[in-house]
Amino acid sequence: MSFLGWMTLAGTVLLLMALSSAYLRNLPLSTSAIYLALGAAIGPLGLGWLRIGLGESGQWFERVTEAAVVLALFVGGLKLRLPLRDPAWIAAYRLAGPVMVASIIGVALFCRLLLGLDTATALLVGAVLAPTDPVLANTVKVNRAADHDRMRYGLSGEAGLNDGSAFPFVVLALVWAEEGGPGGWMAGWALHRVLWAVPVGLLFGFALGRGVGRFAIRLRSRQRDTGAPSDFLALALVALSYAGAEAIGAWGFLATFAAGVGLRHAELHVTQETPHPNQAISPPGEHGSEADPVAHPPAEELVGASVEAEELKEPAVAAGVLVAEAISFGDTAERLLEVLLVVLVGVCLAPYWDPRAVPLALALFFVIRPLATRVLLAGTPTTRAQRWLMGWFGIRGIGSLYYLSYALSHGVSGAAGDDLAGLTISVVALSILIHGMSAGPVLARYERGLPATWGTPAPPPR
Repeated sequence: MSFLGWMTLAGTVLLLMALSSAYLRNLPLSTSAIYLALGAAIGPLGLGWLRIGLGESGQWFERVTEAAVVLALFVGGLKLRLPLRDPAWIAAYRLAGPVMVASIIGVALFCRLLLGLDTATALLVGAVLAPTDPVLANTVKVNRAADHDRMRYGLSGEAGLNDGSAFPFVVLALVWAEEGGPGGWMAGWALHRVLWAVPVGLLFGFALGRGVGRFAIRLRSRQRDTGAPSDFLALALVALSYAGAEAIGAWGFLATFAAGVGLRHAELHVTQETPHPNQAISPPGEHGSEADPVAHPPAEELVGASVEAEELKEPAVAAGVLVAEAISFGDTAERLLEVLLVVLVGVCLAPYWDPRAVPLALALFFVIRPLATRVLLAGTPTTRAQRWLMGWFGIRGIGSLYYLSYALSHGVSGAAGDDLAGLTISVVALSILIHGMSAGPVLARYERGLPATWGTPAPPPR
């Protein structure tokens, strides 16, 4: 089709999705499943309007998926408002650490023993499929900073952390293939890629987000600037945290997520020091020794659509405007990238479909992930239902697509490249369908029995 033809198609799809959102919420599938079907319809499986070869399109595909992940990680971090020592974070740390490692090992063993892949390729498939998705998991992640539900918090924190913490294992598999097996190089890998890159990425991003956030809030309040572009600030933090971390040998994905968390903590600090004039800090509570640090509602919930310059003299109002605009911009960009990338997955289904992905996906979704979660979350401050749901909702998506394109552009080719591309594209498509169809009814049942003390329910699935 011509450029105008593609614009017409895109405009029609976006218009239909915008006008039919109320009806789509009642369907037993997610909007991602609709985008996937659209991609299959316009790809080789349907009308044949678009064909994509990941080998030829690897560079731009890698950059688009990279942009989608970093934006989603930043916005996801910005919505997590609880202090880092709050018990709600414990599940996220374990999901992004031991549960992820157990999932990598489980997938690698399945691919090695049952699918006959060589060890390096099997390990690479496990690492590529390790991260849970910060983009496609809209139904189950935290969508409001006031939502403290520990199931959603665990999944959101995991999606933010493991998109970066899976990277060392992707590199491990690539070097394993290059070196022909384990050896002395593994000590250097552990020192650089794990012991340095992981904590330094997190600390760098958090310090940058918190520092820039506090300065920007103070400046906006002092200047009473109602036209300051908060979307530029968000983009600046995304770019500087990612590029800065990569420049010092740390993981940019982790830094970007931590920058979002740091900016949120700047808002939290401001509202503790100077509460919103219509909101007083509550007495001591479960989250702090002197005063509950999250008793003050998220600042963005206390500002209107339009704020006068005089109101900005209150730092809490300035913080609310900044965070609200940053989240609004990030959510819009994230949704657009979701449409684009899931449609591309649908286009790739015909040339890259691998039937071996069906038993692999079933093993990962129904055995490996749930079993690892149930065992390794034992003893955390979560209910049995929450642990079960966190085990089920290990949604695979855009993070896996980025790692796939990264591996293909870093030397994986031939039969190994075909195996990796086929299994990744197919498992992601199956995750979109299976998890998308189950999300609505499963979450509805969960929220009916949700005690009020666990947090506020999130908006309906979209």
